[in-house]
Amino acid sequence: MQKPWAWPRPSRLALAVFRRNLLVWRKTAGATVLGDVLDPMIVLLALGYGLGRLLPAIDGVPYITFLAAGSICMGALYGATFEATYSTFSRLQVQRTWEGMLNTPLSLDDVLWAEIFWAGAKAFKSGVAILLVVALFGISREPTLLWIPLVVAVAGVTFAAMAMVVTAFARGYDFFMYYFTLGITPMVFLSGVFFPADQLPQSLAAVMQWLPMAAAINLVRPLVLGELPPHAFWLLLQLVATAVIAVWLASGVMRRRLLR
Repeated sequence: MQKPWAWPRPSRLALAVFRRNLLVWRKTAGATVLGDVLDPMIVLLALGYGLGRLLPAIDGVPYITFLAAGSICMGALYGATFEATYSTFSRLQVQRTWEGMLNTPLSLDDVLWAEIFWAGAKAFKSGVAILLVVALFGISREPTLLWIPLVVAVAGVTFAAMAMVVTAFARGYDFFMYYFTLGITPMVFLSGVFFPADQLPQSLAAVMQWLPMAAAINLVRPLVLGELPPHAFWLLLQLVATAVIAVWLASGVMRRRLLR
């Protein structure tokens, strides 16, 4: 029997779980696209064009352009988080889809990795959709925008893995309010989505820079402005390290929960 805290090793059967989620999603794609994409898009257009006309430029950058990077990352964050919490929990606890799959040759590692990458795919879809709006509305059309999908893909898997840890502990839907209140809300409002993070008190700003949302924004914002992000390697490493720790933790908790 596999040790609870061993590194999860999926097989190629994980692709079948991913495909299953994709086929189910296609039946409700319209509603999920609206939920994952429309909210961050409205924030970008309403605040960018509305509030942005009342605000001075930030370091010479129009506010809507500044906000564009945060909106892309926020879309990825919400896309991954809602999928890996409420939707995954429904399959795990309510619909008992996981139970059915685990009675087949699929392993828990197969199911877990497929769920994380599926939530990462939802994050990618949301982030890239907002990126397309940024380009179509002429908010930014820099060649460096082509690098943003790569960042969104890495950040999306990171956000998904973090949410999966929460789902591994959850015993009901109400549990997710702790994560949204204590985790998602601070990341959205204090990581540099709406204003430069260096405007925060120095001690708080130093702490927030360790959050994956801040790393994602620090990668995306220079690309929106047509620049290469400084310290890109270390920022990507921060995202990857966070994802690795979260995947390991989610796997261990899930094994103790389902295989004991």
